[in-house]
Amino acid sequence: MKGNQFSVKIYETMIESIEDEVEFISFFDTNYELFKDHLISIKGEISRDMKDYLSDKSLYYIQNTNIPKSRSKKEIKDTIEAEQIKSEQNQKDIEDELAKLSHRLQNNLKVLDTIVRSGQELKIDGDLLLLNRVNSGATIETSGNLIITQVVEGDIRCNGGFLMVNASQKANIIFNGIVVENEKLEDRLNRIELKNHRLVITPVLKKEINWA
Repeated sequence: MKGNQFSVKIYETMIESIEDEVEFISFFDTNYELFKDHLISIKGEISRDMKDYLSDKSLYYIQNTNIPKSRSKKEIKDTIEAEQIKSEQNQKDIEDELAKLSHRLQNNLKVLDTIVRSGQELKIDGDLLLLNRVNSGATIETSGNLIITQVVEGDIRCNGGFLMVNASQKANIIFNGIVVENEKLEDRLNRIELKNHRLVITPVLKKEINWA
């Protein structure tokens, strides 16, 4: 598939009544040189004479179409800054939630900050906090709680009280013998627990979460 992007000059006009056709035609006759290279956006209904006039003059137009307005540099800058602030806040929220969890990770806690690569198998007797990604073809199995803060594309086997992972279509996740459906995970850290023999999945960044 190929495509081209063009910068187009657009003139928008509002037709309140078909009876405006004399004024409409007169206006474009007078300003033809100005608008001959524009795309004319017409709001409202136009008569057959108006259509014939536009066609005869080779004036291109669209009718009753909502055109997205271009944003100013300031608006674009404000949007970028807002997204950056949101991203920084999300990261802080994750760090805060991890700090709250620290008192629950007391079962022979192991902390790793290395990539678990394809072909690797990690078997942890206790809790694991992994600060890096799990590549496809890698396997992690823990008898305790498991938190993975980065992308997971390998096999996860967690038999602890809770599991925290991000959404991933490539991951194969089993929590206490139950397969976790990736479609139910949101694109953020998710806490997975068993309650009354049912999986409960909760996005970590929801403020109402109580980890106690």
